[in-house]
Order: sequence, then C-alpha cells, then structure tokens
Amino acid sequence: MKTVSGAKKRFKLTGSGRVKRAHAYHNHILEHKSAKRGRRLRKTGMVADCNLRQVKRMLLA
Repeated sequence: MKTVSGAKKRFKLTGSGRVKRAHAYHNHILEHKSAKRGRRLRKTGMVADCNLRQVKRMLLA
C-alpha cells in the first residue's frame, strides 16, 4: 500500500497521534475577507475526530 500523495502534502502527524491541517479559504480573493478572518485562517487546525481514521489511513497506508 502506498501513502496517498495528496494527503502527505496536506496533513502532518503530531507526537500524540492527532493530525494537523491548514484552514481553507486562505489562498486568493483575500481583499474581500477581513483581516481578523485572515489571521484566524493562517493558524493550523486539527482534523476532526470523525475524519481522523480516514486521514490516518491515507497517511499510513
């Protein structure tokens, strides 16, 4: 089994086994979005528990 190429570019495993991800909507058309929203989107988020199993399977396959 191979790792899913798209997944390895988008997700990163933490030491505790959680999965980090970037927020969407922070690539273009940024002048219409508030500065506050831009700052929030800049930070990393965690993959939701309901999606964790599928994402880990894509990374560790």
